[in-house]
Amino acid sequence: MRLARRKFEALVERALASIPPEIRARMDNVQVVVEAWPADDRFAEVGVQPGETLFGLYEGVPLIERGVLTEPLLPDKITIFQGPLEEACESDEEIAEEIRRTVIHEVAHHFGIDDARLTELGYD
Repeated sequence: MRLARRKFEALVERALASIPPEIRARMDNVQVVVEAWPADDRFAEVGVQPGETLFGLYEGVPLIERGVLTEPLLPDKITIFQGPLEEACESDEEIAEEIRRTVIHEVAHHFGIDDARLTELGYD
C-alpha cells in the first residue's frame, strides 16, 4: 500500500497524540521525523541484518541513563520509516495500527525500555 507523505505523517501525529499526556509531557527533547527508507548503515547501527525490516529507530540517550549533572544533550530523534511500513501493510487500518505500535515502541526506548521488555508487553 502507498500513502501520500502528508497522510502518513498525520498517522504518526495521531499515534503520538494517543500517548497519555503525562508521558508526552516528559518528551520535551525528542524530535520525531518521517523518512522514506532507512539507509543501509542504519541496519548495522542497531544490529538488524540486511533483509530484515526496520520500521522505526530511536537515537539518543534514554532518560533513565541521564544523570542530574549530564551535559546538555542534542534532541533525541525518533525516525519512522514510511516505505517498510507501507510494504508490510495492506489496509488503512493495518498501517495506522502498525504506525501506532512503532511510535510507542520507539518512545519506550526514549524512556529506557528495552526490546526484551517490549516483547513482554506485547510491543515486539
